[in-house]
Amino acid sequence: MDLKSGYPYWAVKNGLMQAFPRLEADAACEVAVIGGGITGALIACELAAHGIDVVVVEQRDIGWGSTAASTAMLQYEIDTHLGDLAKRYGEADAALAYRACAQAIDALDGLARALGDVDFARCDSLYYASRPWHRGTLEDECALRARHGLPVEWLPREAVQAGYGIDAPGAILSRTGARVDPYRFAHRLLERLSRQGVRIFDRTTVEAMETGTRGVRLRTGDGATLRAGHVVLAVGYANQHWLARKVARNASSYAYVTDPLPDGALGPWAHTLLWESARPYLYLRGTGDGRLVVGGEDDAHDIPARRDRRVPAKVKRLRKRIAKLLPQLDAEPAFSWAGTFAETEDGLPFFGATPQWGPRVLFAMAYGGNGITYSAIGARLLRMGLQGRRHPLAGLFGFARLDR
Repeated sequence: MDLKSGYPYWAVKNGLMQAFPRLEADAACEVAVIGGGITGALIACELAAHGIDVVVVEQRDIGWGSTAASTAMLQYEIDTHLGDLAKRYGEADAALAYRACAQAIDALDGLARALGDVDFARCDSLYYASRPWHRGTLEDECALRARHGLPVEWLPREAVQAGYGIDAPGAILSRTGARVDPYRFAHRLLERLSRQGVRIFDRTTVEAMETGTRGVRLRTGDGATLRAGHVVLAVGYANQHWLARKVARNASSYAYVTDPLPDGALGPWAHTLLWESARPYLYLRGTGDGRLVVGGEDDAHDIPARRDRRVPAKVKRLRKRIAKLLPQLDAEPAFSWAGTFAETEDGLPFFGATPQWGPRVLFAMAYGGNGITYSAIGARLLRMGLQGRRHPLAGLFGFARLDR
């Protein structure tokens, strides 16, 4: 399926960075990672770093699916409030999830620094109340996060106006966030793994998967067979095609990027992520070359042709909203696009095995607004499981929570 519309900035900026060979001969490995986007790249990196023999298989060119359409706002903040997660799963588990996301940004920072040129930068995050009646909820949320050691500060209306030029009833300022070029990040990770001897194949479609007591056999469209002890399905939206039970809903998000703005014109948005309490939410962030990325206007359309037709009108609405919110910014679109993604009811991801496929097939479904952060957590969670150890979030981020 075509997962994106228009001209995603990362694909335009970077082009096809590197082609990998197709899988045309039979092969074997300990773990086959299906999916060469940012999630598959992070999982392969984690497994290879711990001595596990990995093969990566991608049906498109590397990073050309949802990764190329991501706006890559790296947040510890889950789309579901900490307070709401606590009501559903208990405060201890909810806080563990939030803290793990904060720690994941540190892990992504370390990886990005080792790679170099992936436009990674640490950022603050400003989460503002869209309506006056949202203020109390956000104040309570801020206090709860602070109680669990998360670096947050409540800003009243006057402080939001003075520091950010936004007229809002209040906002949570968090000190833990980041940005990255997701397409370049995925490529650089996989290029490094390839140099280290990890086998990576793109333009290779897996057409059949057979599980047994001792492993999994994958058959490709070119007739090759890949035998693996375990398989990790990291194919984003397409993961749901392998499941009989529906665990997420599909949606599309719309975005645009400006031309580089004059020096200093980004102001606080050069180092701050912005999003709001309304749903679906408006969001924005800066880039290393002085552009502004604006996104939002999510809807339930996942049919490519219908999504394609909606991009101009959606971007026009985004532009009007930014002009009203931040009239001091000249935020005209240069490139615009849309991407299909999936989101779960509780805003949490799914990592691990299912009763349907058994212990040899593992799913990596980093769904939601902070999918890259989830992928960093899921990589460690899956690696620990393969080593016979249980990650503290294995229950909350696993399929068993569906039956709670």
